[in-house]
Amino acid sequence: MVLPYSNTVCMNVFLQELSTTYPGDRIILVCDGASWHSSKDIILPENIQMIFLPPATPEMNPIEQIWKEIHKRGFRNEVFHTLNMVIDRLCEVMSSLSHDVIKSITARDWIIECI
Repeated sequence: MVLPYSNTVCMNVFLQELSTTYPGDRIILVCDGASWHSSKDIILPENIQMIFLPPATPEMNPIEQIWKEIHKRGFRNEVFHTLNMVIDRLCEVMSSLSHDVIKSITARDWIIECI
């Protein structure tokens, strides 16, 4: 799924899709300070818990490691002629990341302790 915006509406679509895809799991979602993560209009499914990172701590944000891996695998010294080409490449690279790869590059002791 590719969502067109980073806003509360798209965040709610994402949360519902995540919850529906993993209905039997308890999901701990690590969020940064983006306004759409903490909007009063967020609809949080019962199986999702959000944990918020302290402000100005990108080193604690596991998504930063994912972005580094995506950059390494598919966005090195290349010019894309259209936005659709960027989206296609991003989807291709993200789809190639296995659960084990994601776990290996994002595991943090403080996250594991939350579980």
